[in-house]
Amino acid sequence: MARLLIVEHSQTGGTAAMADAVAKGAADPQIGSTELRRVEALNASVDDVLWADGYILGTPENFGYMSGAIKHFLDTVYYPVGDRTKGRPYALFVKAGNDGTGAVTAVQRIVTGLGWKPAQSPVIVVGDLTANHLRAARDLGMAIAAGLELGLY
Repeated sequence: MARLLIVEHSQTGGTAAMADAVAKGAADPQIGSTELRRVEALNASVDDVLWADGYILGTPENFGYMSGAIKHFLDTVYYPVGDRTKGRPYALFVKAGNDGTGAVTAVQRIVTGLGWKPAQSPVIVVGDLTANHLRAARDLGMAIAAGLELGLY
């Protein structure tokens, strides 16, 4: 059974709504039996990271950067995890106020150091959430869970 960790932070609810959609996609019964663990960034631990076979990170864009909570999570796990998760897949979703590229670039720099591999293009939502945005977030969750189940990563 594949294990997927979703780590998220939301201040106004937009990123949380996207995380809900991602989790629904990952738990879709058509995918298989992926075990899902969803943790708020400030509560996520090294044990959570080591437990998982793949990761989906969700952040709002704050001042053109990832949220401080996601940065704290990555800072907390970076050295203790070291090379033990190298090669594992990850995906990212961003609820942006500007264009989201600063948040994406910041996360990519850190997870590249961990040796994580991008499994899908980031889902970036600028402005108000729509049904199409939530569908894209759900599809992201489905794609990562299916890829883990099929051993594509």
